[in-house]
Amino acid sequence: MNNDIQFQIECLSTEITTMLMEKYGWDMKRALDELYSSETFKKLCNPACGLYYESAVYVFPYLQEELENVENISL
Repeated sequence: MNNDIQFQIECLSTEITTMLMEKYGWDMKRALDELYSSETFKKLCNPACGLYYESAVYVFPYLQEELENVENISL
């Protein structure tokens, strides 16, 4: 993976973490744990998938659906 792609993934991760904290009231550690352990993050890190090229606003609903349906988190 080249540095440009890695940079985009890191920027998206920062934005998505902030969105998780705002949406669910989580602290940063919980938001990062949830993001990094998700299937959405695995896809985000796969350059062949191309998800890293999308905006955080585009990616967040996929993560949100995954978290709410798979883990049945309490909101």
